[in-house]
Amino acid sequence: MPSELHKSRAIAALKNAFIADALAMPVHWYYNPADILKDFPGGIQQFEDAPSFHPSSIMSLHSTSEGGRSKASKHEKKNIVGDVILKGKRQYWTGANQHYHQGMKAGENTLNAHCARVLLNVSAPHYQQAAFLDEYIKLLCADKPAHPDTYAESYHRGFFANLVAGKPADKCGAVTHDTASIGGLVTIGPLALTCALKGDDLSDIQNLCRSHLYLTHPSDALGVVCDYYVELLYRLLYRTDESPQDILEDIALRGNHLSLAKLVAKNKSDIEIVGRQFSPACYISDAWPSVLYFAYRYVENGKKALTANANVGGDNVHRGFVLGTLVGLIEGAPIRDMFEQLTDTEALEHEIQQACKYEE
Repeated sequence: MPSELHKSRAIAALKNAFIADALAMPVHWYYNPADILKDFPGGIQQFEDAPSFHPSSIMSLHSTSEGGRSKASKHEKKNIVGDVILKGKRQYWTGANQHYHQGMKAGENTLNAHCARVLLNVSAPHYQQAAFLDEYIKLLCADKPAHPDTYAESYHRGFFANLVAGKPADKCGAVTHDTASIGGLVTIGPLALTCALKGDDLSDIQNLCRSHLYLTHPSDALGVVCDYYVELLYRLLYRTDESPQDILEDIALRGNHLSLAKLVAKNKSDIEIVGRQFSPACYISDAWPSVLYFAYRYVENGKKALTANANVGGDNVHRGFVLGTLVGLIEGAPIRDMFEQLTDTEALEHEIQQACKYEE
């Protein structure tokens, strides 16, 4: 049964997830780690503003009318970006070297983290799929921006293209080349942990999380990883004698045929692992083992895990949210000084506390 120990672990997990998101935001999708060191001497060690110039940006190649990249079409398509979502922010999608999170300030959270906040708010007292969809649509379609971000991942654009085309909200999940991406797991951690604190069985939580995942990310490959992620969260939350490293090793061996112990024993740099052995991009096939690697290697230092993740670049924001959830569960306490520096600390504190209530 849930206890104060389990509640404190879950709260730490959620707080660290938002920390990791904001920490990586300024160098999100930097694909050359040397550019990170150039823009931030010594690397990312604290919250920073997003630079206006992004050396690796391909913002202008992304479609603003659907998921995926822009492509030639004989038919004029409705602009999703600017007209339906991200109202007033269409101008940030043109021209070279636009930062994905243009104008965002140190300690602010990205769009997917704000979607995780929606999940937290509809999880008290119990998650309802329809309520999540309603609040998700309100967040993204607000006339007055309800979040500071200027970028929406492919899945958001595909979802709203389908919604505008008349599909029911629970059937709007779009399939593109990057549906099976780490960003799909951002709302899974909050959902799995709040259900676990209510005493739900692991298999029931896995089924619910898959159903929730498919609302926006209809991918069986991602669904398999989602099952492993939920199991990992559950076992880390309720662990007694089993060490976090043993749990991580078991999940990696069963899910990826990967020995984290052997990988770390090679004593390679983080960039050699996440950058060469595994792509730092969003695709789940490499992003998931990268998360497990950071959690295992820095099992005794959560802050170091999050800064290491930020400084290899790529999709470090969404990897970071998932990783932050894991290191919070492992350490059982948030990186308190950093949480207090988040822009929305007070609101997040309230939302996390409300979502993590449990019946004794």
